[in-house]
Amino acid sequence: MHRCIALLLAMFTLASASLSWAQNYPTRPVRVIIPFPPGGNVDVFGRVLWPQAEKELGQTVVIDNRGGANSMLGASIVANATPDGYTLLHTSFGFAVNPSIVRKMPFDVVKDFAPVTDVALGTGYLMVSHAGFPAKTVKELIGFAKQNPGQVRYSTAGVGNGQHLAGALFAERAGIDMLHVPYKGGGPAMTAALGGEVQVHYPAPAVGIPHVKAGRVRALGFTGNKRLISLPDVPTIGETVPGYYADAGWHGVFAPAKTPAAVVKKVQESIYKALQVPHVRDHFLNAGYEPQGSTPAEWGKRFRADLKRYAEITRIAKIEPQ
Repeated sequence: MHRCIALLLAMFTLASASLSWAQNYPTRPVRVIIPFPPGGNVDVFGRVLWPQAEKELGQTVVIDNRGGANSMLGASIVANATPDGYTLLHTSFGFAVNPSIVRKMPFDVVKDFAPVTDVALGTGYLMVSHAGFPAKTVKELIGFAKQNPGQVRYSTAGVGNGQHLAGALFAERAGIDMLHVPYKGGGPAMTAALGGEVQVHYPAPAVGIPHVKAGRVRALGFTGNKRLISLPDVPTIGETVPGYYADAGWHGVFAPAKTPAAVVKKVQESIYKALQVPHVRDHFLNAGYEPQGSTPAEWGKRFRADLKRYAEITRIAKIEPQ
């Protein structure tokens, strides 16, 4: 009996300490690791979201770009960080794809991380071409690729990420042979298309639209199942290739495993509130992303389901683990 009472008291004391810590958190700047170079999809959205989230947290949020190893370099920093809520990971759904395409992961995406929330779900990618590329439509691109098999190069932010899956699926459904050229992040991949190193790229709308409107690249199509509000004249690829559809996956936030649940919840709530602010919400919607902000429990369940879903997609795309 005394043992039970002592155990209950210990649990109550621990819970009270955790709650008190969360109430005081944060007392110093919070570091958010974005595991991609500046200028890419996740980076662009992060720099809109976090300045608002820091107002909710009441502390400065410092964005730290750590690109490399298909986002695993930055994620490793978070996996090994002190689990106190002061080091967070803001990444793309490639985080859930990597376990299916990398033989030796430097961490366990389930055991070494605590899901915080899903920031947004992408409705699709733009398909853009270098301004000098002769094909001006999806149909013309397919015709050009059939006449020049293996000569059309498309850039992505890395092997197995959403851009790669969208491009591989397009080539398979269109019956053409395109050469995949992976870069270390969306920024360099976009630069490759701008400079003519590759003919085609699949940027997120937030990254691609400014270049399209400036005439630096041409928008051929959109991988989503309906046209973008901000580019209504650009057809979906499915309008030319029936049955084709590829979403742009999610952006999500994770903390190191064993981060106190109350701290994780406080970060999630700050992100959810930031996503309700009109200029933040509109930025996501206009760029083809739907704001989310799920609770840690909801997000964790969805994340684990996606690990299985993407394992199946990579198998279909015939991406061999390396």
